[in-house]
Amino acid sequence: MSVDLDRTRPIWRQIAAIIVGRIEDGTYPAGSKVPSVVDISTEFEVAASTAQKVLRHLKDEGLVRAEVGLGTFVQEQPKS
Repeated sequence: MSVDLDRTRPIWRQIAAIIVGRIEDGTYPAGSKVPSVVDISTEFEVAASTAQKVLRHLKDEGLVRAEVGLGTFVQEQPKS
């Protein structure tokens, strides 16, 4: 699946927004694994450093948690 990204805005922010959307729509439900750096790099045709920035941003926002050796998973969100 090819995703058209606007090359006039930061690519990593656009990719992060896409992944956030997937978390919100249930594509990646709480507790599920999100794509790895390699998977993000391949899907969006970006450098690994860009994919790492996406995952770091999602972690900083509290949306995902990284487990060494296992991957990155969607964080359970508190009920509103």
